[in-house]
Amino acid sequence: MNVFRGLKTFFWQDKGFLLGSVLGLAVATALGLVYPLLLRVLIDDMITPGEYEGLTGLALLAVGIIVLKACSQYVHGFSGGRLGNRLAYRLRQASYKKLQQLSFSFYDTARTGDLMSRLTADIEGIRNFIGFGFAQLMNTGFLVLFGFIMMATIDWRLTLMTMAIIPILGYVAVKFELGIHPVFRSIRAAVSRLTVNVQENIMGVRTVKSFPSEEHEMKKFREGNENYRDNHLTLAAVWAKYFPAIEFIANASVILLLLVGGIMVINRDLTLGSLVSMNGMLGMIVAPLWNLGFQINNYTQSKAAGERLLELLNKPIQVKNNEHAIELDDEGIRGHVKFCDVSFRYPNHEHQPSALLGFNLDAPPGSVIGLLGGTGSGKSTVVQLLLRAYDVGDGSITLDGVDIRDLDLATLRRQSAIVFQESFLFSTTIRENISYGNAYASDDEIAWAAKLAQAHDFIMELPLGYDTIVGERGMGLSGGQKQRIAIARALLLKPRILILDDSTSALDMETEHAIQQSLRQVMKGRTTFIIAHRISSLRQADEILVLDRGRVAQRGKHDQLIKQPGLYRETYNTQYADRPEGLETARGQERKVSG
Repeated sequence: MNVFRGLKTFFWQDKGFLLGSVLGLAVATALGLVYPLLLRVLIDDMITPGEYEGLTGLALLAVGIIVLKACSQYVHGFSGGRLGNRLAYRLRQASYKKLQQLSFSFYDTARTGDLMSRLTADIEGIRNFIGFGFAQLMNTGFLVLFGFIMMATIDWRLTLMTMAIIPILGYVAVKFELGIHPVFRSIRAAVSRLTVNVQENIMGVRTVKSFPSEEHEMKKFREGNENYRDNHLTLAAVWAKYFPAIEFIANASVILLLLVGGIMVINRDLTLGSLVSMNGMLGMIVAPLWNLGFQINNYTQSKAAGERLLELLNKPIQVKNNEHAIELDDEGIRGHVKFCDVSFRYPNHEHQPSALLGFNLDAPPGSVIGLLGGTGSGKSTVVQLLLRAYDVGDGSITLDGVDIRDLDLATLRRQSAIVFQESFLFSTTIRENISYGNAYASDDEIAWAAKLAQAHDFIMELPLGYDTIVGERGMGLSGGQKQRIAIARALLLKPRILILDDSTSALDMETEHAIQQSLRQVMKGRTTFIIAHRISSLRQADEILVLDRGRVAQRGKHDQLIKQPGLYRETYNTQYADRPEGLETARGQERKVSG
């Protein structure tokens, strides 16, 4: 029950509905057990002696019981439905909130399909069990208890003899639960893997078809599907083993009752009406016991689902506000950024080299910092640490003299805007994509940002202009168009710190030049970090840092670095190899240095 104790906060506030569901079903069950008693009265007191005067009253009493039972079942259904739906709503809200709070390190290894499975199938399994399955399981206990008491009032000897088999049935049911729970955990994991396969295949369908890998994807899916099938076959084997045993034990008690009870009726130790009544009660008890396996099955499924949800809800948040986090006045932030001897290694990468080692940088307000380096050199790590996507391992990062670990996260990120290399757009209008993060922006402000990003002209050529709905993840737009919209989105925030993470990589040189000209106006008074592979994007930076394997290999302005042998000049020579004048300039600088 540890799983349901962990989920208690999500349903206990509706304990009135839980109580109503359980009591409603309990009352309906108790009223159902009255029918066999009425049958006993009918046989022993009316049919056998031939006295039918009370038959009308007995029939009316039966009708009254039916009405009361129907009302009780309504209370059970209404309360259970409300309880289950409110529980599911709270679990979805809490799970989604947790996903928003979890740090970048969690998403480094998380799989979209697995998370979707937890927020849909797992929550649905818990909703069904807490709303109805729990009451049904309790109802089985009520039936055994009430039935035992009512049968005992008729003949306690026959009752004890018949009910002695029930503990054996309970033992088999517990063994069944222990055997089936690991299987359901495996099934949940198999479903998650299948969902991940389908989700990744659909999102990457262009890549799959471009590299004719349909057969490979089919093989992957077939392996996952076979694993799912094998788990269900194991489940069927467990059912096949325990269900006949449960049914046999349940029916054994009925056979024993009829055998011993029949002998007692023949010997006149028991009336016929009493035997019929006890047989009816036992039948009502045995019926849910036959389904006890299915109820335990539902319980086990919800238990496995609850474990997966609690695993998500209890995930530690790696980056969060300190207890006394400082909230800076947005108007008072200047944007002075300093990295002081920062070293960092990504979580779960203990056996890999550090992403940054002894990194130092002083970026005064309004300065433009360029970051250049090969893949894995640490460029993106610098800005991710600045945004507190991760916390630094050693050293510190300060904003206007305050360690960013002491700053309120919302304050820090509200004053920072980033344009990623891979631009993500939501499945909504271009207007809403640009105004994401600044929902109160006017149409004029949105157009201003789009013009700076060289996006206004192509947007106006679309059928609905700014009201054009882009496809999922920006499908329907070119890579350059998506990047320009992402740049406009960042510019609209008017942040103190602007981060361009290779944000013009998908643009042609002419558009990139035009955007850079526009950005120079926006950069004034803002601290800007430009990560780029193109030298042309960094020429105007106040300081350029060339990174290599997490260390600063070179630093300085463009004119200084082009005169020095090293990675920067090598990159320049490579990029301008097809421009004789550029290459000759570089060679001239090299001869000057060597001379």
